[in-house]
Amino acid sequence: MARNIGSRYTAHQILGRGSAGTVWLGEGPEGPVAIKLLREDLASDQELVGRFVQERTALLGLDHPHVVAVRDLVVDGNDLALVMTLVRGTDLRTRLDRERRLAPEAAVAIIADVADGLAAAHKAQVVHRDVKPENILLDMEGPLGPGGSHPALLTDFGVAKLIDTPRRTKATKIIGTPDYLAPEIVEGLPPRAAVDIYALATVLYELLAGFTPFGGGHPGAVLRRHVTETVVPLPGIPEELWQLLVQCLAKAPASRLRASELAVRLRDLLPLLAGIPPLDVDEPGGDEAEQQPAAYDEQQYTPSAEEPRRRGAVPLVPGSSPDSNRDTHTSMRVPAPDELAGGPLGTARAPRSPGRPRPGSARNKAAAVRKRRITLGAAALLLCAAVAVGGWFAAGGGDGDPAGPQDSENSAPATP
Repeated sequence: MARNIGSRYTAHQILGRGSAGTVWLGEGPEGPVAIKLLREDLASDQELVGRFVQERTALLGLDHPHVVAVRDLVVDGNDLALVMTLVRGTDLRTRLDRERRLAPEAAVAIIADVADGLAAAHKAQVVHRDVKPENILLDMEGPLGPGGSHPALLTDFGVAKLIDTPRRTKATKIIGTPDYLAPEIVEGLPPRAAVDIYALATVLYELLAGFTPFGGGHPGAVLRRHVTETVVPLPGIPEELWQLLVQCLAKAPASRLRASELAVRLRDLLPLLAGIPPLDVDEPGGDEAEQQPAAYDEQQYTPSAEEPRRRGAVPLVPGSSPDSNRDTHTSMRVPAPDELAGGPLGTARAPRSPGRPRPGSARNKAAAVRKRRITLGAAALLLCAAVAVGGWFAAGGGDGDPAGPQDSENSAPATP
């Protein structure tokens, strides 16, 4: 059923739903458009509406081939909407769901396109803050690139920033999707351009491996891994690409590349990747219990024992429709320092060397028991040996034993 959006646009059919709103196929004065209609509770927030108006110039000013352009902002009664260029294709999450992982050449070409879009945004002092496969669109009508990749465009610029207002989110809350959050955001620092680089590198890792480097299990544990864990290597890709990934996933923001540098470096690597098939990588299993709860807009959610644990992006809206994680900006509690360090309340997986059992895992506990038994056995043997030697000395069996003071005195030669 069609509905009017302001006086210039008509929404005809729903293209997708998300926790922030609904995307419609619409029509405007210049032809077809995509209309992101935000939730009614957001539209009734006068502070948020004011921020929309303030951000209008910045959002409308982002004009780049790899950014989905925002054409208009509509504030009309209960309607609060972004009118965007219509991209005829699909999002990267849908392709990942279908293929699980991409050939390295196609994956790198897609991420290079997105890095170009981020470079233009960062130059305009705009930080995306929610880079993830759901927010990367593939233009199926565009020319094919390296590895048969379709042109990639980044969408939803400014939505996370608009929703993240001081009144809506306290200082102890963070906005974003757990799998792609940079460590500095988890620690409560303000988001800078480097958070987009970290998220984009996480997406590249996911395209190559089929899972995110720190995802899986409960969101609270995912957040801690970003701070405490090191990324697991991916076999089968050139060392140059792996080092680029490691640099962009660095815990320190200053160590990461800028978006423009990343785009150039990725395109330089494309000839090395031609013909390499998708990687054959085993998805890590969950060998620990992820039980630390995280806050979801002032309510808690604990996954049931039957709920499958997967390594991909974690839906943040409990009990929601299947596609509601396509556009998620959910408020979560910032973990305390002891939780980030894996304290009594935490279950974060600490960094480990390849081949070594992870702390807290069943293998690690079994190894600890064996070590404890060996230590106790050795101590018992030493104690028995000490008792035996002591008894031998007490019986006078030691020829070389030093005599006590009384023995010395009794054995001294008499003096005339």
